Amino acid sequence: MPRLFKGFGLFFALAFGGAALPVQAAGDLLVAPTRVVLDGSRGTEVVLNNIGAEPATYRISLEIKRMTAVGGLDEIAEENVSPAERTALDMIAFSPRRVTLPPNQPQVIRVGVRIPEGTPPGEYRAHMLFRAVPDAAAAVPSDSSKPAGGGVSIALTPIYGITIPVIVRVGDLGAEAVIGDAWVAETPDGPAFNFDLTRSGNRSVYGDIEVTRPGAPEPLLIARGIAVYPEVAARQVSLRVPPELAAKLKGPVHIRYSEDREIGGGTIDEADRVVK
Repeated sequence: MPRLFKGFGLFFALAFGGAALPVQAAGDLLVAPTRVVLDGSRGTEVVLNNIGAEPATYRISLEIKRMTAVGGLDEIAEENVSPAERTALDMIAFSPRRVTLPPNQPQVIRVGVRIPEGTPPGEYRAHMLFRAVPDAAAAVPSDSSKPAGGGVSIALTPIYGITIPVIVRVGDLGAEAVIGDAWVAETPDGPAFNFDLTRSGNRSVYGDIEVTRPGAPEPLLIARGIAVYPEVAARQVSLRVPPELAAKLKGPVHIRYSEDREIGGGTIDEADRVVK
């Protein structure tokens, strides 16, 4: 799942509605855009920005992730990648591969693609990983409050990372999606609005979800960046919502799945459902 902006109510519709360039953040790193699609005619750029108070170093690499039936992304070890996934790793080029950013300093990563002659038509995808490189920290003597024993204490530093999909499309590709059943369910993290999404065709689908109540002027829920990748024919979408919104979502609703606004926002599918 490439990027999921999970939102609810008009607040999120307004909060994300005005953004011209989607941004993803982890730790003190901002990355924009959050999805790259290349057709071989020209490259593009991804912009990194360190919003922290200290300089930070980031390593950039490619990895393979596969979507699961519940919308997660499993990282695949290099020795287990398929021939098509290996092709994606080989054809995507980017530079630089390591950057050190002062605070509030942007850095452009140039991304291009080299499609070998005879590459079969299809969609090829790898995920670009931006991972913080922690400062080297030596082990320090354990403090006097610890039991004696001549040991050392080691400071554990969390390593933040962001991944974005880089998609290469070769040939004339197409896809459709159909909205299935919808329901509200309890999860360990609270209630969630769920629905099934089925894909057909030879490429991924990607867009925004809007849920409205018949006769209501404003949407109940808006979620940006919902994807179904070619390795799955269907997935379950689960969007966490507050309890008061979960109650409002039950009953008759209209669900619309539309293309990303940057390419026109056309309807992919829409359906009336009775949510239980």
